[in-house]
Amino acid sequence: MGALTRVSRPEPAVTRPIYQVKADFFKTLAHPARIRVLELLRDGERSVGELIPEVGLEASHLSQQLGILRRANVLQARKEGSTVRYSVTDPRIFELLEVAKAILTNTLTETRQLLAELERLEFVDHPEPRARRRAAH
Repeated sequence: MGALTRVSRPEPAVTRPIYQVKADFFKTLAHPARIRVLELLRDGERSVGELIPEVGLEASHLSQQLGILRRANVLQARKEGSTVRYSVTDPRIFELLEVAKAILTNTLTETRQLLAELERLEFVDHPEPRARRRAAH
């Protein structure tokens, strides 16, 4: 009788759970300069030179932040002569920023309402605690 041959099946690719991928995506956005860059790119592509005064970083630091966004495929770069122009890869990133703004606005509105309620509270004078009255005599 013939020998049995084992058919090997490809091992399933090891993938990261989607919640880890999402967390990494949000980590990419988790820097004030990166958020500012994305806000500025809402109006269209920009060069580093155009972004520097608006973001308030030195060119080298801004380039690092742009590189992080590019490696995460949030930004794309296009060469125009000697200038590199940046734009977002997916305009839905602006929707994400709008949702974040709406959530923050709602939270701040609730906080403002609580603050107003606290300011309306009137505290009446309470009698001194007994220990303090005894010490005064």
